[in-house]
Amino acid sequence: MVTVNVVPGKIPVILIYNINPEWSEEEKKEAVCASEQLGQALKEVGHRTICLPIENVDLENRLSKFDPYEYIVFNWCEILPGIIHSEWMVAEKLEKLGFIFTGADSQKLLLSQDKNRVKEMLRQAGIPTPEWALFTQPTDCRWEKYPAIIKPVNEHCSEGIDADSVVLSPEEAQARIDVILEKYQQPVLMEDFVDGREFHVAVWGNEKLEVLPAVEMDFSYFKNIKERLCSYEAKFIAGSKHYEKIETLVPAPLSKKELNMLNKVCENAYSVTGCRDYARFDVRLRNGIFYILDVNHNADISLDASMACAAQAAGLSYGEMVSNIVCLAAKRHSVWGKIT
Repeated sequence: MVTVNVVPGKIPVILIYNINPEWSEEEKKEAVCASEQLGQALKEVGHRTICLPIENVDLENRLSKFDPYEYIVFNWCEILPGIIHSEWMVAEKLEKLGFIFTGADSQKLLLSQDKNRVKEMLRQAGIPTPEWALFTQPTDCRWEKYPAIIKPVNEHCSEGIDADSVVLSPEEAQARIDVILEKYQQPVLMEDFVDGREFHVAVWGNEKLEVLPAVEMDFSYFKNIKERLCSYEAKFIAGSKHYEKIETLVPAPLSKKELNMLNKVCENAYSVTGCRDYARFDVRLRNGIFYILDVNHNADISLDASMACAAQAAGLSYGEMVSNIVCLAAKRHSVWGKIT
């Protein structure tokens, strides 16, 4: 049973989201539309909400007329426009300005940018994650377990992941490592490819954690092992084969024992990696073991994203879902924390 603590009429919200100058007009339009949907959902459940697009690095000036004492900031910025891998900098600026905001703090967002560090934390805590190695320069690929998957270490949203990311031999691996090193100019993560069922699991809370219904990404259509993955196309390119043919099962068909195991693994990963308010975990099942593939501290909460689908399966509207995230953040506020 998912509990929601909503006192929306008493919590004003500033929704910030980034609009990058280099985006096409269509991309900017899509970002504005998704943000307005979120803002409207907050308004519909009673929050006084201001939508504030961030179009350059001067976040301080953009927020200068707002008093941190009076608002909760809903942080939906993926970067500071013009600076790559700068999601953590948005949170850092909010912290310095004294705002209470939704989601992870700056240091945990900085951590989440480095898949290698996250996996090391999981391993040290005894949480299953696929075996891996890190490559920082072109070299002979010393890896013996195939199939494997190769990805940039500092990217999210499946950036740099497609069918060629799954390699079946040392020759394929070396070629792919060289491609990623050259294109992304960052270390390469190579890991055991867990060819099993994949789940996206949203967890929220702070002192007390709750797990939303698991969402399964069903790859049954794809017979080629290289295609059984959530690629960049699967998430963002409407009309592509992966976008159209990966089935989303909500809630995921799991036995009670399997669901308990999955929820426990995700709750542990949430705590170990310092998630706050909400997060989503990408998980695969093989031979009775749930492996954490990725930790998404400030997960996608768009209306059509897996977390919103999970919330709907739990009986929550989109507005109730995002309002609960606001209320979780508000508990840290000197004023709103007294009424949530």
